[in-house]
Amino acid sequence: MPVKIPADLPAAKILREENIFIMDEKRAETQDIRPLRILVLNLMPTKIVTETQLARLLGNTPLQIDLELLTVHRTPKNTAKEHMIAFYKTFDDVKDSYFDGMVITGAPVEQMPFEEVDYWQELCRIMEWSRSHVYSTFHICWGAQAGLYYHYGIQKLPLEKKLFGIFPHRVTHKGSILFRGFDDVFWAPHSRHTTIDRAQLEKETRLKILAESEEAGVYAISTDGGRQIFITGHAEYDPDTLAKEYFRDLDAGLSIEIPKNYFPNNDPTKAPLSTWRSGANLLFSNWLNYFVYQATPYQLDEIPSI
Repeated sequence: MPVKIPADLPAAKILREENIFIMDEKRAETQDIRPLRILVLNLMPTKIVTETQLARLLGNTPLQIDLELLTVHRTPKNTAKEHMIAFYKTFDDVKDSYFDGMVITGAPVEQMPFEEVDYWQELCRIMEWSRSHVYSTFHICWGAQAGLYYHYGIQKLPLEKKLFGIFPHRVTHKGSILFRGFDDVFWAPHSRHTTIDRAQLEKETRLKILAESEEAGVYAISTDGGRQIFITGHAEYDPDTLAKEYFRDLDAGLSIEIPKNYFPNNDPTKAPLSTWRSGANLLFSNWLNYFVYQATPYQLDEIPSI
């Protein structure tokens, strides 16, 4: 939560330079607190698991969150129709609404060209709409690749083999508020067959790389002001998510390597330990605090287009 101090106090300038969350008296006096409206476009096949993972992280702050779930016009194979009808909205249901923040999840379609994904055109409509109806959009894994491609034309590239496991990362943009409070090295899960074209990314002056890994590559990308944030991994994953994926593929007879840095002593018979939970909670709370709560106008229909 912010600390309220006089706008002309000498400490104000210093604290802002240190990325300390402050609010001047004038804004505090005119601020009316309301719940943050967060929309989650859930493209993952295991809807309920993903809902739970994201709600856990979004709920781990003092802020009150109104969470709404969005789906595309595609019948999910792993979630009951009754669940979708009861809890999910379509784009037509929300297109006239405004949201403080939005999360676009990953999806198991990364090896397909974007245009061959059966809901690609609908996703493009949603991403375009987010530019004027959402203050800050948080893209995850394939959702990040899709957003970078749609908004900036940045391609994804195939990897020689699947990037699978928990990898160490460093914050490379030292002034990043999104990673305020992070350790010098933090861990995050990845499970993907593709990566983004770094050469194209580095040419795009509207984007900045915030954190990366020697082995997993670029991890976090943002626009100035954080209206769009792209995370290439899965900070939201549960401790057993990669284990379930590993054993599922083994049972299906697929070629799959043991996820790196995951099972103790690389032994799949042992329960994995979560080494990324604290970083995941800090990542989402920083996003909500600094790029949503502090920045979004009280009247949501006053959100400026980007």
